[in-house]
Amino acid sequence: MPPKAKPAGKGRAPAKRKLAEEFPPGEVLTDTGKRSWKLGAPIGQGGFGLIYLAEENSAKSVGADAQYVIKVEPSENGPLFSERMFYMRAAKPDLIQSWMKAHKLKSLGVPRYWGSGLHEKGGKSYRFMVIDRLGTDLQKKFEQGGKRFPRKLVLQLGLRLVDILEYIHEHEYVHADVKASNLMLSHSDPNQVYLVDYGLAYRYAPDGVVKEYKEDPKRCHDGTIEFTSIDAHKGASPSRRSDLEILSYCMVQWLCGRLPWEDKLQDPIYVRDSKIRSQGNISEFMSKCFTSQDKPAEIQRFMEEVKSLGYQDKPAYDKLRFILQDGLKSIQAKDDGKLEFAAVNGAAPPSAQKTTKRKKVIEEAGESETDGSPMKKKRATKKKEVNGVKKSPKKTPKTKKTDPKSRLVETGTQTSPGLAQKSRGRAKKTSS
Repeated sequence: MPPKAKPAGKGRAPAKRKLAEEFPPGEVLTDTGKRSWKLGAPIGQGGFGLIYLAEENSAKSVGADAQYVIKVEPSENGPLFSERMFYMRAAKPDLIQSWMKAHKLKSLGVPRYWGSGLHEKGGKSYRFMVIDRLGTDLQKKFEQGGKRFPRKLVLQLGLRLVDILEYIHEHEYVHADVKASNLMLSHSDPNQVYLVDYGLAYRYAPDGVVKEYKEDPKRCHDGTIEFTSIDAHKGASPSRRSDLEILSYCMVQWLCGRLPWEDKLQDPIYVRDSKIRSQGNISEFMSKCFTSQDKPAEIQRFMEEVKSLGYQDKPAYDKLRFILQDGLKSIQAKDDGKLEFAAVNGAAPPSAQKTTKRKKVIEEAGESETDGSPMKKKRATKKKEVNGVKKSPKKTPKTKKTDPKSRLVETGTQTSPGLAQKSRGRAKKTSS
């Protein structure tokens, strides 16, 4: 018998967590490397933590031009602990710099990790982490532009994300929650974009050994429901192909304004089955999203390439980049390094848009580091993969869960308005 669905807002984890108390400007925190950091003004709040401007400790106060942010949460909370593990393993400055040099990259959109530790105050313990300060998120830009991005911009973002995902994947992690609200512009360079919020990041290949495919009914639909992968809809852990599947949904939405299943985000089974149908006939899916004149052939090719991947397969990143670069050539454009967020003809003005609530799911056990995660779909009439091999599936209980606002948002890298917006779009579970 299928387990009973939990009513909305009754998730277990959030109720046990406490918000961090606000520290006064000038508070000094010392990380595990004995490096001291001075807090400035708080610039935002995550699900269960606060984000402050910060600089290395000195006699000067921390100004509005601070280069770093510090995320702070009560030590008994879990989100920052999970996120910190990713940053410590894969985002140290020298590691990122070495990768950029080896791959001849001018930039790589992964925020750098500068330190972390515990801070005692008033008899209480707080966990903190120091990372790069960033600017506004792309969800805000998307809405300001009438919920459409120019095709050149979408292809440029796709190229940057393939670079970022390849780096993350080669360092044993998948992100599991690519979306506009988790993409942020540099604080100092509007042409650089960073993938943030590693709250759902998953170590898919510890010590280089790729984990096998396994479905867990308790984890069905984890992530941001409109974008999450079919693997996540089925309760399987995210994989490299999951990240790229999510990216493909993002690019389609950025180009046409909305995905076909966005009218029923409260029904995860409907969303799952819609995605399964879209993967079964990608050409038909593209026709639902675009007119024949506007259909981007390169996005269909990108989706076909991702669809061909097995659960444990390593993606052909160079081929994916070639497909996106070919798309730029088809519109007589090139990746000139400039991200232009000009309004698209035909896009609805922001005032005329309907706000869509983002449905997210928490990874309750060891809450990961980003705003949402990929989702998977499954259907009895379709074949499924078991350990990477397609087999006829057995019927499994349909598990739907709801848990609104249950994940820590990546507020540590943006200013207050963006943070507030992002917080509203955080993790939720959907009860059916």
